[in-house]
Amino acid sequence: MKLGVTIPNIELGNDLSAIRDLVQAAEALGYDYLMNYDHVIGADLSIRPDWKPFLGNPPIYTLDDAFHEPLILYGYIAAITTKIELATGVIVLPQRQTVLLGKQVAELDVLSQGRVRLGLGIGWNDVEFEALGMKFTDRGARSAEQIEVLRELWTKESVVFSGDWHTLNGVGINPPPIQRPIPIWLGGAADKLLDRVARLADGWYAPSYLNEVQLMAHIEKLEGFAERYGRDPRSIGVEGIIRMWGREPAECAESIHMWERLGATHVTFNTESDSYKNRLPGAQMPTLAGRADFKDMDARIEALRLFKAAVS
Repeated sequence: MKLGVTIPNIELGNDLSAIRDLVQAAEALGYDYLMNYDHVIGADLSIRPDWKPFLGNPPIYTLDDAFHEPLILYGYIAAITTKIELATGVIVLPQRQTVLLGKQVAELDVLSQGRVRLGLGIGWNDVEFEALGMKFTDRGARSAEQIEVLRELWTKESVVFSGDWHTLNGVGINPPPIQRPIPIWLGGAADKLLDRVARLADGWYAPSYLNEVQLMAHIEKLEGFAERYGRDPRSIGVEGIIRMWGREPAECAESIHMWERLGATHVTFNTESDSYKNRLPGAQMPTLAGRADFKDMDARIEALRLFKAAVS
């Protein structure tokens, strides 16, 4: 099982030293991959007071939450690391122009010497789609075609493709990626999504809000879809996530055992402190491994060391 580390995007600000220290420490400690999320813009609640996020209250991913663009940030990280995988979890695919994304991700794969894993989702925030000029209601079907186009661009020198949303007539990207094709993973819980994973993807990001019984039911559905498409279910990766805040290493070790029972191939340690919960009246900053200063990057790195030791 491979172990990864989330980049605590909304807590980093513009502190390049914090980014550098975290990712280099993760690599030095033997973690296999980094995980980074995608949001382009945030809602202004003074203008859109009725806007509600996917995860409910308190509102997150607003103008108050700084989000580094994941592909550009990974370009920087590729230059200061040597072997750790660079995974997105997830890029909101249907709000991005397909060919441009294919070029950008191929370039990142070249710069990182083949360390990219592209996690994709269909998104939930109509505010972003509106601002980016992309249609929200057809995003699921459109994303399936986008994946087809991405794979064509990454595996063929010259692409001829005609679909419902894309027309490519003898075009290609150069330089091509190191990985041909770059691995694509999908995140979500709907049956349509699991079908899409089985048909098009290399792996599935399991949602963090599902319990063990629900996760097993989803995995069984995914395996059934895979067999329907003539795929070996074991060829499809499954990634879980474990929140570190407010927990001791031994607790996370037990969570690892749960994911092992489920047959997961990857597990990500979420280093985010859930600082958005501090917006609630009376909220307290959670502790991590007995430390109350989880916002401090040194404490976060020490926690990564303790958690890695606990599950090794």
